[in-house]
Amino acid sequence: MTPTTRIDVSAGGDYPVLVGSGLLGHLPELIGPRAAKVLVVHPRALRTTGEAVREDLAAAGYEAVSAEIPDAEEAKHVQVAAFCWQILGRSDFTRSDAIVGVGGGAVTDLAGFVAATWLRGIRFVTIPTTVLGMVDAAIGGKTGINTAEGKNLVGAFHAPAGVLVDTDTLATLPDNELFTGLAEAVKCGFIADERILELIEGTAREALADHSSPVLREIVERSIRVKAEVVSEDFGESGRREILNYGHTLGHAIELTERYQWRHGAAVAAGMMFAAELSALTKNLPEVVVDRHRSVLEHLGLPVGYRGDKWPQLLDAMRRDKKARGSLMRFIVLEAIGRPTVLEGPDTSLLHTAYQEIGVEAPTRTLL
Repeated sequence: MTPTTRIDVSAGGDYPVLVGSGLLGHLPELIGPRAAKVLVVHPRALRTTGEAVREDLAAAGYEAVSAEIPDAEEAKHVQVAAFCWQILGRSDFTRSDAIVGVGGGAVTDLAGFVAATWLRGIRFVTIPTTVLGMVDAAIGGKTGINTAEGKNLVGAFHAPAGVLVDTDTLATLPDNELFTGLAEAVKCGFIADERILELIEGTAREALADHSSPVLREIVERSIRVKAEVVSEDFGESGRREILNYGHTLGHAIELTERYQWRHGAAVAAGMMFAAELSALTKNLPEVVVDRHRSVLEHLGLPVGYRGDKWPQLLDAMRRDKKARGSLMRFIVLEAIGRPTVLEGPDTSLLHTAYQEIGVEAPTRTLL
């Protein structure tokens, strides 16, 4: 068994991200000695895993109850949050009690939001079970739910007490979920750590899909270190943390347009391709780097384009994006690999020109 890696985060509080296998035994130390009750939030698809976590906590002496919520983005609705609040209220949860979120990024976003809003904030721990959750959503303290108007428009910054990244949970993850999750690792590669790109480029897709692969583990750890370093410097997203939104402005717009039927990583992949083309137009990003975006994403089977006929809807969605400042749209673009910067208020004609480079006649159906 490979040793457990500890990556410390200092953002909204100090907490560890533990990476390894067989990590459930660490859960009580992260919950802490003050909690008497723990709510385990998990999706329907992880009923067995969620129940195992609840039973372990009960055996450790906690009064553990569970909240089974819808899968994926269907979890991120105010009605689901209200369901969790109802359980907390009926179970008399106090400020010293805790929540554990078990699942992908949508689940940990929802669980964190419930924790942030119950009694103005209680302790919570995330156990991400997808690559997307491990390298991005479960770390950093951004929590939120979706509305009909857009993704993550309602939320709060609320740091977890700890994150357990147990790679054993990836054993049953479908390949398409794994590869779409790696889109966030690709993002980390382009904005901060080129070695991540080299590892992906140098490894066959079949090897990357092996949850016990040392290469996959290194990609996950390197991506976590990128996020940990960035959020530790800027917890409230008032400055540098914005670079983590590379590819996300268009990506979120695609998700909204597709009524969240596209996986987040697939939408972000197309969004990164758009951001690369926009970078070439506005920051003279070399064409070879734009081409590298395409080759890395295609190696993972991820989309590198989106429907050309959807531009008006996408533009409208981007104008309502939470990263906008007043009427000014904001995009993270690249001057070079590892050199992201903010582009504020670009002319819509520039945006349309960049989009034409990735527009296709029909939506790409690979790994959505």
